Amino acid sequence: MVTTEVQWSELQRDPKSVAALADEGDVRVRRRDGAALLLTREDRAHSASEGSVAAARALRNVLARLPHDVAAAALLDEFPWVDVLPDAEQVQFVRDFARAFQASAELGHWSVLARTITEWRSTAAIHADPALAAKLTAPIAEDIGPVPGPGEA
Repeated sequence: MVTTEVQWSELQRDPKSVAALADEGDVRVRRRDGAALLLTREDRAHSASEGSVAAARALRNVLARLPHDVAAAALLDEFPWVDVLPDAEQVQFVRDFARAFQASAELGHWSVLARTITEWRSTAAIHADPALAAKLTAPIAEDIGPVPGPGEA
C-alpha cells in the first residue's frame, strides 16, 4: 500500500479528494507548523491492530516452545548484546521480550517493547563491564539509612 503525501492546504481546499486518496491508502498530511498527520481509514487501522495482536501471540507461543538457547539465538541477530547476558538472563529476556511484544500489540503502544529492550540492553552493558558488574552485585557493607516508603520521598 502506498502512502500519498499532501499539504495541509490541500486538505483544507479539497477534503473530498484527500478522502478519496485515503480510500486507496494512507495519506500523510504535511503541516508547516507541526508534525505531519497520518490519515488512514478506520477499517484498515483495525485490521492492522488485529494482525499485530495475532502475530504477537504467535511469536510468544513459538518462543515459549523453543529451547531457551534456540529462542535466544533467534533474537541474537537483531539484539547481538543478548550474547553477553548469562544463560538464565537470556531466558528471562526472551520471556520479557515476548510478553512486551504482545502487550505492545494489544495496546497499540510500542513504547512497552522499546522500554523492555532498552532495560535489557542496559543489563547487557553491565555484564559486558566486569568491574561495573562486580561493583553493582557486591554486598552493601554499610548502613545507608532508612529507606522512605512509597510517596514519602
